[in-house]
Amino acid sequence: MDRNTIIAIILSVIVITVGMTVQTVFFPMENTITQAETTTEEVVPVENISSIITEPVISKNQVTDTSPFTVETDALSVTFDPYGASVSSIKMKKHLDTSKEPVEILLKDGNRGNAFLMYQSNDTSKPITEAFSHSIEERDDLILVIFSQVFEQSGREYEIIKKYAFAKDEEYLFQIAVTLNSLDGNALPFTVYTIGVEPQVGPEFESLNGNYDYRRMYYKLSDKNSKKNVSFKNGVATVNESVSWVALASKYFTIMGIPASEADYSVKFTQNTEEKQENSFYLTRNGISSSSVTDLYSFYCGPKLTSYLNKYDIANDNTFKLTNLHLAKVMDSSTWLGWLETILKWVLTLIYKVIPNYGVAIIILTLLIKLMLQPISKKGMESTAKMSALNPKLEELKAKYADDPNALNAAMAKLYKEEGINPMGSCLPMLIQFPVFIALYGLLNNHFELRGAMFIPGWIPDLSIPDTVFTLGFNIPLIGNQIHLLPIIYTVSMIFSMKITQSGATDSSQAGMMNFMTYGMPIIFFFVLYNAPSGLLVYWTVTNAISIIQQIYVNAKKKKQFEEEMITKNESKNVKFKSKKRK
Repeated sequence: MDRNTIIAIILSVIVITVGMTVQTVFFPMENTITQAETTTEEVVPVENISSIITEPVISKNQVTDTSPFTVETDALSVTFDPYGASVSSIKMKKHLDTSKEPVEILLKDGNRGNAFLMYQSNDTSKPITEAFSHSIEERDDLILVIFSQVFEQSGREYEIIKKYAFAKDEEYLFQIAVTLNSLDGNALPFTVYTIGVEPQVGPEFESLNGNYDYRRMYYKLSDKNSKKNVSFKNGVATVNESVSWVALASKYFTIMGIPASEADYSVKFTQNTEEKQENSFYLTRNGISSSSVTDLYSFYCGPKLTSYLNKYDIANDNTFKLTNLHLAKVMDSSTWLGWLETILKWVLTLIYKVIPNYGVAIIILTLLIKLMLQPISKKGMESTAKMSALNPKLEELKAKYADDPNALNAAMAKLYKEEGINPMGSCLPMLIQFPVFIALYGLLNNHFELRGAMFIPGWIPDLSIPDTVFTLGFNIPLIGNQIHLLPIIYTVSMIFSMKITQSGATDSSQAGMMNFMTYGMPIIFFFVLYNAPSGLLVYWTVTNAISIIQQIYVNAKKKKQFEEEMITKNESKNVKFKSKKRK
């Protein structure tokens, strides 16, 4: 047992090492981070600013048109609100929700403000919501939306100009330039302002379970090569270090804020989980000491797909000539098994190109994996069958050495050796297959292309969500009011698989554990996976079905082999009996 355990550990280490080598060679991570240029103005930390503007803001420009208006690009449909020079809606034209309408990425609940509102301090409770004058300009590859308004504060006038720039082609990143001008030539009447994203990431949701659907917040420090999760205290978190970008992410979409001058900003995140989870982030510009300042921000509002996110690592790949933003780090994947997940994703995509149905592609991928792991699975199943067949002899030994545990262990070890059985034989194959199971779980739970992918019309219209066959008018504890069929099929298949695996087992001392493994574990997994994506459950159910067929075949083969051995033994006894009789 010790020897085989060591072998299993060595094999696991070899698999992980080879995988990490493959990832390093073929999917290298960037080792350097190019920082944006910073201004020469003195940076004043937010906590040292004592003067928060409390006097009312008075707008000067007369605005004749305050109606919302929409700007269209190949990727986005953006609705602007002249009040606050803000954005009330961003729809992704090529990504549809369950009603087959473009996904609304700005999810506004209650009294939450529009996106990209400004605040004249680090106090985010008082946004600038006055109406702005606006104009629209088109360039060869850009659409510009320009807002302006003159304000008066403490008898002094200053102007805010807010310019949005969108690429006409299919890009989900756009830029906002904020210009502040003091009209009397003196320093601006404030040293700090904030721009925020208050709406939650869409699309609409009823609840978040933290795994199969979630909203998370990340940030990436300028001198680090990986993202960090935001930890909240009383619903608020702040970062005063230099950040490359901040993000509010769902399973498939994200809103990311990228300040051009990293050192001059602090970040605040907020989260409210009282009813529906609400998240926001705010970029606070510190240390303004001149009469005029212009700051540039980039915002990515779109899908978590590397094909779009990686555009902003190479200047020639995007309209705004941005480089080394490393936006793809916002994506969620296994850390130590990311390489294996990438390989499986490549195979799944290749199958889909041949058979354009992701449900069928998942089944074929499952069959290929089972075929590849067949030698390992066969060893485990044969070991299980041998152990089951050996139970009657084990019961005899336990009865014979009931009062002598040491003698019992020695007798069992001798029996295992004589029969050529390794007690760990059924466990080792599972240990070796475990990385594949984990990588497939990550792939099928997060693969963007499964979103909206139909498998069986009328039953499984979307492999990224549970299969709801009907909705009740009341809630069932731990389940809710939606009835999903796949978790039931999966649970039944798991119970049947466990029963087939344990067929022939008669060890009374382990009866309780066997019953728990046969019925208890499947029931636990039923509730754990009840709201799992359909694609994940298709994989698990097909895996169980294949395992059942394999185990039935192995059991039948072992039974036939046992019967043949018994016939041979009986014939041998008969020959010996006849020989003695003649004598």
